[in-house]
Amino acid sequence: MTDDSSEDTTYRPGLPFPGVPTPFPDEDERLARLEAAGIPAEYHEWMGPHGITPLGAKLGLVYREMHPDKVVATIPVAGNEQNVGLLHGGAHLALAETLGSVATILHARVNLGLEYPVVGTELGATHHRGATEGLVWATCIPLNLGKQLASHEIVMRDDQGRRLSTARMTNMILHPRG
Repeated sequence: MTDDSSEDTTYRPGLPFPGVPTPFPDEDERLARLEAAGIPAEYHEWMGPHGITPLGAKLGLVYREMHPDKVVATIPVAGNEQNVGLLHGGAHLALAETLGSVATILHARVNLGLEYPVVGTELGATHHRGATEGLVWATCIPLNLGKQLASHEIVMRDDQGRRLSTARMTNMILHPRG
């Protein structure tokens, strides 16, 4: 019998990354990542120690517009396909969750003046059609913005403007316990 209590973190050929947490970049690298991802300078301090999330970087995520009332970003289909060449459904959801979380951070900081963390509590999506090339454009708009919960709709479209998927995400703004 083997001890399964410890995770094997050794690198194995065929896997792109070793099974260890992504190291934090130094500040120059963090700023370079933020700028390459299209994040406005006024939001840099709110984007955490990685700047753009490691998963967002792997997806090729670039922000095109970023405000508390609307976040738009793209990812390429290339490199994010499942095994028959369509954009992976998980890529849709990772894109949606990233935009919903960022939009809630902006709502908490800009609209409410709160520097509290946010966490996702619900994410669901409907896939309408597949994409095999080009960019996927995601637009995140608020459905309800409260002091504790924020819900957003994230619509993903292809370069021709056809709807690929629709997601809905709810985030909780974590107020300190008193």
